[in-house]
Amino acid sequence: MHMRKKKNRDTRLERVQGYFAKTNEEGAVLLDETFSEQGELYLEIGCGKGAFITELSRRVEGKRLLAVELITDALLMAMEKCAAEDCKNLMFLNANAEKIHQILPPHSVSRLYLNFSDPWPKNRDREKRLTSCTFLEKYKQILAPGARICFKTDNRPLFDFSLQTFPASGFVLENVCFDLHNDPMNETNIETEYERKFSEKGFTINRLEAHLPL
Repeated sequence: MHMRKKKNRDTRLERVQGYFAKTNEEGAVLLDETFSEQGELYLEIGCGKGAFITELSRRVEGKRLLAVELITDALLMAMEKCAAEDCKNLMFLNANAEKIHQILPPHSVSRLYLNFSDPWPKNRDREKRLTSCTFLEKYKQILAPGARICFKTDNRPLFDFSLQTFPASGFVLENVCFDLHNDPMNETNIETEYERKFSEKGFTINRLEAHLPL
């Protein structure tokens, strides 16, 4: 995702700073200090402009939601959306997903959402894909027993790649779908900004869920 730097970015970030997750000196999230209430932790890596995570926040009261985004300008827009909609259970972190296993406590995440991640199409970059075995091994460290990963993409090569990497890393696949918007599962689907834009152009949306055997 490429964005022009937002006008008055620093001032705007200052206005929403209360939505930043609290961290220690090493950058690890302090969950109990970040969230005022207890509850399962739902994580989105790569929240973009925040359409998905803010809607999810409304649907899952009693859960704690954390959205991680590397691109500061996208994060700013997501945080402003969160503030405008007065989301009570949602916090944000400006961080690189490569360090996710160091950022969050072991076995703390009950649901992990990967929505329209960068496909990194060149073969030499395959380990940078958020569904590569490299990343899946990191997720294992933060997933709670029974946790699920929910993955959506319009990129069929990335989806096919992921259909191989999840089982190779010991995950069980469920609810695999190659055309989400024409499937009954779409009734509960939350669209991202990207998803809405590209589905309107005729792109089909692929979706899967994955979990580790208990």
